[in-house]
Amino acid sequence: MDTDAAGHHHNTAITRWVESAEAALMRERGVDGYFGTAPRVRHEVDYEARLWFGQEVTATVVLERIGTSSMTFGYEVWGEAFEDRTRTRAARGKYVTVHVPDGADRSRPWPPEWVVALTDAP
Repeated sequence: MDTDAAGHHHNTAITRWVESAEAALMRERGVDGYFGTAPRVRHEVDYEARLWFGQEVTATVVLERIGTSSMTFGYEVWGEAFEDRTRTRAARGKYVTVHVPDGADRSRPWPPEWVVALTDAP
C-alpha cells in the first residue's frame, strides 16, 4: 500500500517511520503518556532519494531542543543497500510537538519528569 505504480514508496511513509522512531525514543526514556498529548504543530521534510519496494529503511530521530511546552526533533530516513543501489539518505527534516494534556485548550509545560528523562544522558 505504500508504493506507487513506479515501485517506490509514497512520501507519506516517511512520516510513519519517523513516528515509529519517536515512539521508540519515548519508550527507551520511559516517557509514558506522551502520545495523545503531543500533537505536531510544524513539520518540514526534504526528500532526497527514492525508496523501493522491499528495501530496508532506517529512521533516526534526535531531540534537538526542548522548550517549556514544545520540542523540536530532527530526523533522517535512510534506504539501506538494495539490489544494485548503495545506502542512501532518502529524507531529512524537522518537526515540532507541543504539550496539550487531556482537557487543555492550549499548550502547557512539559511534565518535569519527562524533561529529566529526555535531557539526562542515558
